Amino acid sequence: MSEHDTHSEIPGEPTRRDFLYLTTGMAGAVGAVSVAWPFIDQMRPDASTLALASIEVNVAALQPGMSLTVKWRGKPVFIRNRTPEEIKAAADVPMAELKDPAARNANLAPDAKATGIDRSGGAGKENWIVMIGSCTHLGCVPLGQSGEYNGWFCPCHGSVYDTAGRIRKGPAPENLAIPTFSFKSDTVIQIG
Repeated sequence: MSEHDTHSEIPGEPTRRDFLYLTTGMAGAVGAVSVAWPFIDQMRPDASTLALASIEVNVAALQPGMSLTVKWRGKPVFIRNRTPEEIKAAADVPMAELKDPAARNANLAPDAKATGIDRSGGAGKENWIVMIGSCTHLGCVPLGQSGEYNGWFCPCHGSVYDTAGRIRKGPAPENLAIPTFSFKSDTVIQIG
């Protein structure tokens, strides 16, 4: 057998050619990963994006009937301290009048019973409502304390939302979306 022979005399034994194929394949795999890694790594969110994952908003200055708009994850979020009259008016709306109704749930806040979704801060905090401020029609930002129901009005296409953020008129197909939120204290709301 010559020194350049690539065949093994013992069947099943690895040859020099097998070793070269294996090392070439491994070198190619390592090279592909090292080329692809910068592209994969750039898809991870940076620290400033992760910091916006949740925000805390102090709402101590909001008197009943007042609203506040904050920015969360690049979107406007409406926070409103509703008056008892606004809560009652929203609760008194028959389900048949709602454009985006859902099943009833007896354990929800009064105006949530009409939609099946607790759109307020929950038990004892029915006056607070937190919603993503993008019209569900084309994503415009509605004007607060406007429109026929003194809720939100989107002047771009005429969608009208009530004080619970429920779509009442216009082309928008759904109610204003509710982000994940909780009360850290009586005056601080955590969104996200």
